[in-house]
Amino acid sequence: MNNVYTKVTDAVNFFEGNDPTELAKQYQTPLYVYNERILRQRCRDLKELVTYPKFVVDYSAKANSNLAFLQIVKSEGLEVDAMSPGEIFLEKQAGFAPEEIFYICNNVSEEEMRYAIDAGVTVSVDSLSQLEQFGRIAPGHPVAVRFNPGVGAGHHEKVVTAGKKTKFGVDPEYIPQVKEILQKYNLKLIGINQHIGSLFMTGEAFVASIARLFEIAAQFKGLKFIDMGGGFGIPYKKEEGEAPLDLKELGAAIDRALYQFAEEYGEQITFRIEPGRYISAECSVILSTVHSVKHNHDKKFVGCDCGFNVLQRPIMYDSYHGVEIYRGSDVPSQKRETVTIVGNICESGDILAKDRELPEIFEGDVLGVLDAGAYGFAMASSYNCRMRPAEILIRENGQVVLTREREELDDLLRHMIPLKEN
Repeated sequence: MNNVYTKVTDAVNFFEGNDPTELAKQYQTPLYVYNERILRQRCRDLKELVTYPKFVVDYSAKANSNLAFLQIVKSEGLEVDAMSPGEIFLEKQAGFAPEEIFYICNNVSEEEMRYAIDAGVTVSVDSLSQLEQFGRIAPGHPVAVRFNPGVGAGHHEKVVTAGKKTKFGVDPEYIPQVKEILQKYNLKLIGINQHIGSLFMTGEAFVASIARLFEIAAQFKGLKFIDMGGGFGIPYKKEEGEAPLDLKELGAAIDRALYQFAEEYGEQITFRIEPGRYISAECSVILSTVHSVKHNHDKKFVGCDCGFNVLQRPIMYDSYHGVEIYRGSDVPSQKRETVTIVGNICESGDILAKDRELPEIFEGDVLGVLDAGAYGFAMASSYNCRMRPAEILIRENGQVVLTREREELDDLLRHMIPLKEN
């Protein structure tokens, strides 16, 4: 294999001695590849974030809900949160007990809320009306409430989940009404939570938000836990030297805040965080095959089989993903050039990487789309009636195992009901 452009995966030994071009041949492309060692290390990074003893890391499964993935997270001692009955179901299949699942719902039906209550998981609501609904369904039951601390952060306006322009959380000005509803239905408020947004690379906004969250928490007695949310970012431009989030500095600041609040509150309350991306993003690379190289006027396009049905983040959030080049032959690239890498979906917005300077790419090359483990397969679709890809896991010993089969044409007919002739 010709390692045309492999700086990032080489630095972390991502493929554990496996040849990505051979993986592409064996399992076909597009293909999600996960590295177990990196996943486990990210879990441990966050478990060691603070010294405060009653600290729980909830993996946010919406980032990646592959069953094998969840089993590894479980084995590392993390707990988990859920956003839907489907996530609750998968998390139980992965071995999580009901008390290890935190259901954070948003605008859900009575049926969905009942499912979570009957499943025995802790439920968080994020509006007065949903708190009323919970009270009608389960009077006297323990419940958590999500508040909006007024501080938001994130890499794109669509992922900022707190502040004045978001749908999430209860405004603190409604605390009196929250207390009235709790009393009306004899509900026991056991926790409060927040989430300010996704992909922050400095900790200032997060630390400011937990200070505000603690001000809210101080107005409620008898809390069992405070969930500070997630949003911990990862550097997507590694090949350009982008620095990672300084977990040591952030952890020290959080630690001080936890000990101080616990002392002021009068008991060693449990604190939780709920990161998804930090745990899952860097442990996955998508392999994709180049099927065409062309010029349109003054632009050069590289066409591959990783359309936005496989990875939605670029079209949805204008997100950046690094791209590597693997070649099954020893033919060298003679030059570097600026190209736009596009997928196979019939949409002009199907752009994976725009105006990237890379070594010359040929038809048949395999591309590696980096840091695809968060909101990658989880957001994949069968748009254009394309089948969702397979997922494989490289174990710590280098063994490769299939963790999700590639969809087939017959899967497109699943649940469809054809018309019968009259």
